[in-house]
Amino acid sequence: MTDPRGPLERLLDTGQEPPPELVDVNTEEVSIARVYDYCLGGKDNFAVDRAACAAMMEVVPETPLLAQANRCFLRQAVTYLVAEAGIRQIVDIGSGLPTAGNVHEVAQEIAPETRVLYVDNDPIVLAHGRALLANETTTTVINADLRHPDMIFEHPEAERLIDATEPFAVLLGGILMHLEDEEDPEGVAASIRDRLPSGGYLLVSNTCDTGEARAQELGRVFAESGMGTRCFRTWDEQIRYFDGLELIEPGLVPNNRWRPGDDVPDPQNPAHAMHIGGLARKA
Repeated sequence: MTDPRGPLERLLDTGQEPPPELVDVNTEEVSIARVYDYCLGGKDNFAVDRAACAAMMEVVPETPLLAQANRCFLRQAVTYLVAEAGIRQIVDIGSGLPTAGNVHEVAQEIAPETRVLYVDNDPIVLAHGRALLANETTTTVINADLRHPDMIFEHPEAERLIDATEPFAVLLGGILMHLEDEEDPEGVAASIRDRLPSGGYLLVSNTCDTGEARAQELGRVFAESGMGTRCFRTWDEQIRYFDGLELIEPGLVPNNRWRPGDDVPDPQNPAHAMHIGGLARKA
């Protein structure tokens, strides 16, 4: 019988001493990064994460489709940023576990000199990122929290890698949705917008409250899994993340409609309306 556990889960189950950066991993608490990893077909997740994804799929079987479409949107937007907008600096906040078509891979295939700063507060993401990027001089990963933008942009590695006087892009892919109202996601987005120089870009994608019962049910499962009670905000709430910026066509739309490539899975599936994304430029 195939062992359903991933390599990291098997290591921790042996009782062996884990690497220092993984000592504080909580295998009993749902991790946003690990749930996303499982939805994308990854193996760096635990039973609690797989159970959360299974609960989501009970109410919306297309849940993995939404995760896949979000990755497609991210890759398309990064391609636009580097190939068309000429961006050579990217800050990916809430980057998640490495998967096919990572931001630095997409960007540096177009322009090898592009610098990418990954930011996450999950120890597993940090461990994998540091291993993946061990020999990179143009890409790094740091431990910081979206809710404290100053700690991100004033981190020594951020100051080394990102020239704040030159245009850079900030990616907030599927992360603002996990902030509660009292954590002020609009304020967080505004703080990040304020740090962008002229010619900088902000990308945002999140699940969306379309008003349909399935979206509300999926939102309930997100909340019960401990990933946030406000994961499903409306389009009107989310467009405010881009206040003062110029949205790039086609605007804030379902991920499968943002300049889609051939890799968008099941492009006509109506479930796509439940995950939206957009990219905007600071004048």
